[in-house]
Amino acid sequence: MSIFREDSLAGEHALITGATGGIGKETARLLASMGADITITGRNKEKLAALKVELTNSSPDISVASFPCDIGNNEEREELVHKAKKENGKVTILINSAGVLGGNVLEELTQEVMEKVMHINYTSAVLLSQLVYPDMKERQKGAVINVSSLSGLRGTYGNTAYAASKFALIGFTHSFAVEAIQHGIRVNAVCPGYVDTEMGSQAIEKAGKRQHRTLPEQLQIVNASLPSGRITSPEEVAHTIAFLATDSAKNIVGEAVKISGGGVL
Repeated sequence: MSIFREDSLAGEHALITGATGGIGKETARLLASMGADITITGRNKEKLAALKVELTNSSPDISVASFPCDIGNNEEREELVHKAKKENGKVTILINSAGVLGGNVLEELTQEVMEKVMHINYTSAVLLSQLVYPDMKERQKGAVINVSSLSGLRGTYGNTAYAASKFALIGFTHSFAVEAIQHGIRVNAVCPGYVDTEMGSQAIEKAGKRQHRTLPEQLQIVNASLPSGRITSPEEVAHTIAFLATDSAKNIVGEAVKISGGGVL
């Protein structure tokens, strides 16, 4: 029996942040195809509207809601949850996919950048989880999947702010998972390496510039360094997230699933 069949998530309501980015968008597409009602959010109104139209056309039997939101803003975050519940009912699956790059070597790291990266990548995910958690507890079932990174498992050069935020998200995942599973709620994280998205390209380009390499040159080096021979596609990350959202992952609790083509073992 396929876990990705069209009714695998029927009756569920998935709230997906960062839905205008590569991973968030592919996750929304997949969860919609699996029968979940979908609420998508992001900061780019045009991309968000286009995705809503696409999901509505491709999955006409589900409800799709979209609300532009700065996930780092307390009032907007609370309003998002209120609108999502009004449109699609209580949130049963939360995908914390919103994230930003940022930072540099320590001597060039500013407090402003450090606090922005930590606030979006970590703090906002915690506070959004806090808003949907009571309804999941009442239902005694739910799933929270945090999109972390290999940078949440090991440090790399010039990556202090971003890595710290993703390490924090892993720590949150582990601790929240222990609390939430007592109420039938599973909390896990995915930790992709470089992904073939706009953000992934920016990260690869940044690493290449330090060695005076172009993006294509650096990408070739990155691909060659991986046992699989290539970086990860956003669809592959989405499939991992979708699996963790289904009942097939009932006893997977507090995990940080690496998706790295063998780059980190």
